[in-house]
Amino acid sequence: MRLTDRISIGVLTKLFPRDLVDEVIAATGSREKRSRLLPSHVVVYYVLAMALFFGEGYEEVMRRLVGGLRFLRNWSGQWKVPTTSAISQARARLGEAPLEELFRRVAVPMARPGTRGAWFRSWRVMAIDGVVLDAPDTPENNSEFDHSSGGNGESAFPVLRVVGLGECGTHAIVAAAVGTWGTGERTLAPQLLPALEPDMLILADRGFYSYRLWTDALATGAALVFRVGAQMVLPVLESFPDGSYRSVLLDPRRQSPIRKRAHKAGGGRHGDLSILETSGLPCRVVEYSIDNRDDSGEIICLITSVMDPDAAPAHELAALYHERWEFELSLNEIEIHQLGRGRVLRSKSPAMVRQELWGILLMHYAIRHLMHEAADTADVDPDRLSFIRSLRLIRRQTRIRE
Repeated sequence: MRLTDRISIGVLTKLFPRDLVDEVIAATGSREKRSRLLPSHVVVYYVLAMALFFGEGYEEVMRRLVGGLRFLRNWSGQWKVPTTSAISQARARLGEAPLEELFRRVAVPMARPGTRGAWFRSWRVMAIDGVVLDAPDTPENNSEFDHSSGGNGESAFPVLRVVGLGECGTHAIVAAAVGTWGTGERTLAPQLLPALEPDMLILADRGFYSYRLWTDALATGAALVFRVGAQMVLPVLESFPDGSYRSVLLDPRRQSPIRKRAHKAGGGRHGDLSILETSGLPCRVVEYSIDNRDDSGEIICLITSVMDPDAAPAHELAALYHERWEFELSLNEIEIHQLGRGRVLRSKSPAMVRQELWGILLMHYAIRHLMHEAADTADVDPDRLSFIRSLRLIRRQTRIRE
């Protein structure tokens, strides 16, 4: 057996077994054509370790991956720690496809029926949200990723935007779409739709609503709860005892002539409501106010595809919507703890940036998977477990198999 056949990532190898890694490499056509110091499966594990030990140098990550070289004395004639240049070349040969495919195969919702905080009635609670990350300022990255701009001018680094679908109860990110700063979250969100299932209830902030996204998301069979802007026109077609009301969503490409026709037909502020009702998609509206930290009030307007108030009462949906913050916490775990506040990705080309990102998402999922198993065994809410302590534990246990 070669030393490279013994390399693993400690307790997380259970989630990324060698057989699966080999399958992904074969499926993406990424297998090496000759024997190398760094075979493809080792490079996959290395990219994962790079995400686990973010901020460490290339060679130091490799040393950690093989357990501080404690076992290399018996292999000194066959294997040595590759140089930074050799590792970079091996990553480039592997490409981004194997890591992306591994994520698509591994990252699935993990909450079981009894998992605390993961369900709303019969629905698995999911959320859509986004995050931006900085990439190194290289000519290659600048050619593909935009610099952000604001009141202080252009950012120092090119920025990539990531929009994900996450399971609120476990913080597991199960789908992701990658773009650049100039690509809006709403533009990336449709790439997440294949991951939606009929047993899911999807929460989304007001930046995500569009008629097209709502329509396409409905087609998956998932239940939807989106926040929309206060300026959105939502006529009251029927009021419900819980304070919510039935309304209609109009295709923006057709709404102007529809509204003109309704107003021409008469019948109050919005005109003939029957014309509106038969010309769009039904929705239910939940409105409520909250007090902000500065004592200012704010009106929250939610639209949902769950039309029966008994199936999802207004006050329960109002409370549920704020579970969306659980997914924002997932993204913060990556930014602040896994990568470290203010850290810049290390890859100097767009393909390697995306490869690195898929490795980061895989590692976050793996940590959360381990935490979910621990919480399930102890019958506690996964939110009670510390992400940073779990991350430190896994870092200590990542080494070569004895």
